[in-house]
Amino acid sequence: MSRSASSPVLIVGSVALDSVQTPAGSVEDALGGAAVYSSMAASFFAPVRLVGVVGRDFPQQHLEFLRSRNVDLEGLQLEDGETFRWSGYYDFDINQAHTLATHLNVFENFRPQIPPSYRDSPYVFLANIDPELQLEVLTRSPIRS
Repeated sequence: MSRSASSPVLIVGSVALDSVQTPAGSVEDALGGAAVYSSMAASFFAPVRLVGVVGRDFPQQHLEFLRSRNVDLEGLQLEDGETFRWSGYYDFDINQAHTLATHLNVFENFRPQIPPSYRDSPYVFLANIDPELQLEVLTRSPIRS
């Protein structure tokens, strides 16, 4: 198989709603999570296939934004319950996050399910999830290097 910059990237990880305070301002329930940020960065260079989990409270506008960046959401699992939430703040040193609260919610029992249509993904990025889940994705998945 020839791999090029247009080959899809499979990204597995957290999708969150973040509430953040900084010296410049604050936001509530902003789109966040390692899989989201990785997907945004990768989408500049290749098609993205996202695997994660959200609750029924996840805003439709965030789904529309991800789709507008050509992120394939077939692997985004929708579960009963609330979406993973993180809240924290940054002082003037923005290299140091201070966590106020972490609510895993549906992310607590997340077991990545790789859709059959994603199994030909030549590149896999395992974003922030439990290392045991990362290993499970690699060993159980038909994706091969």
